[in-house]
Amino acid sequence: MARKRKELPLIEGVEITGVAAEGNAIARVNDMVVFVPFGAPGDVANIKIDRKKRNYAEGHIEQIITPSPVRCEPRCEHFGVCGGCRWQHLPYRAQLGFKQQQVTDALTRIAKVELPEINPILGSADIWEYRNKMEYTFSNRCWLTFEQMRSGEEFPDRDAAGFHIPGAFDKVLDIKKCHLQDDFSNRLRLFIKEFGKTHGYSFYDLRAQSGLLRTLMVRIASTGDIMAVMVFGADEPEKISALMDAVREHFPEITSLLYVVNTKANDTIGDLDILTWAGKPYIEEEMEGLHFRVGPKSFYQTNSRQAYELYKVARNFAGLTGSELVYDLYTGTGTIANFVARNARHVIGIEYVADAIEDANLNSKVNGLDNTEFYAGDMKDVLTDGFIATHGRPDVMIIDPPRAGMHDDVIKVILNAAPERIVYVSCNPATQARDLAALDRLYKVTAVQPVDMFPHTHHVENVVRLEKR
Repeated sequence: MARKRKELPLIEGVEITGVAAEGNAIARVNDMVVFVPFGAPGDVANIKIDRKKRNYAEGHIEQIITPSPVRCEPRCEHFGVCGGCRWQHLPYRAQLGFKQQQVTDALTRIAKVELPEINPILGSADIWEYRNKMEYTFSNRCWLTFEQMRSGEEFPDRDAAGFHIPGAFDKVLDIKKCHLQDDFSNRLRLFIKEFGKTHGYSFYDLRAQSGLLRTLMVRIASTGDIMAVMVFGADEPEKISALMDAVREHFPEITSLLYVVNTKANDTIGDLDILTWAGKPYIEEEMEGLHFRVGPKSFYQTNSRQAYELYKVARNFAGLTGSELVYDLYTGTGTIANFVARNARHVIGIEYVADAIEDANLNSKVNGLDNTEFYAGDMKDVLTDGFIATHGRPDVMIIDPPRAGMHDDVIKVILNAAPERIVYVSCNPATQARDLAALDRLYKVTAVQPVDMFPHTHHVENVVRLEKR
């Protein structure tokens, strides 16, 4: 017989005192730290403990006794269930303050290096409908809220088009309206959902790995270009054709209408052939007269307008005069490399994804840039002492790694290459801080600029300039 799980307590009248990693709030009960989602510093609440460890616990708010004076009304009806915008209940000014503190804490507590004064965070001009890319999942097993489950009502129609519930891979929250992308995205998603239900299309079963309607990706560029990529979980040509024709007819503003059949066990489409149904196989973004082609597999910063601000910071920190050899590590589709190329003698970009390098070369060609070159491969395998001996010792390195930061071997090669300046762009201040500590032997941090790319989330970008000692 299984041992009965011990009932965890409800703790009454607890004050929430701050925010922590992953967007959670913090409360302290005696000597125990409790992490609570959707809390605001200053709330006094009854907190139900869900998990208890030796030094901390996780819980949720059962009832707010006294709301925090900084609380505001969330705009989205799905707030608190959808895991996407965990800070909608906080005014944007407060969000920026917490992100500034997140960067400060990471650099002081983890890096423990000498720091200049950290610049005030650059907030996003747009805090709603700012995302240029959204991905939705179709499911035959929509998530029921606690209120729905308690109601005792039957819900025979479980088809959904929305977002995965955090921690429940097979459950999808049916989204009526998302405020993070232009409303066109909502209209398209709801149209496809209704078309599928009206015509008897099967919605994807994430457990059985079967069903026709699987996922939808919508990209809306700052230029007005719109891409829609419909992913089908089965190859049913007649039904696919009927839906794609209906989308083309009802949404003529789509400039790139694509589809792909994915029968794999995962949602990735990078290794699949994506077919063009109507329009072009790409959309275009623009910055300072430079045009960037963005395909369905391309990476592009999700907040177009704020990406421009981020790249201007990186270019400014690089201090280019036109005579420098620049290495752009983790170059992606070469956006930063091409953005700074007009201010440098030569730019070399390195990226793991081969398809991204093809896009980088294409973007250089489209913009008439002949002083760039790009290489594909694992960073620690490509960026070697031999590579630098062949291509030249860089004057400036721009580094924009994934959330995990840099591999130790890459840091060693950077130290051996010894560029005069390093510009480190990071989406994770904690791993950036760890890497700064490793670079501290030869480099001094001379500028720090946080940039908010994702309002209403805890995520923050940070740009650091390092100069050789």
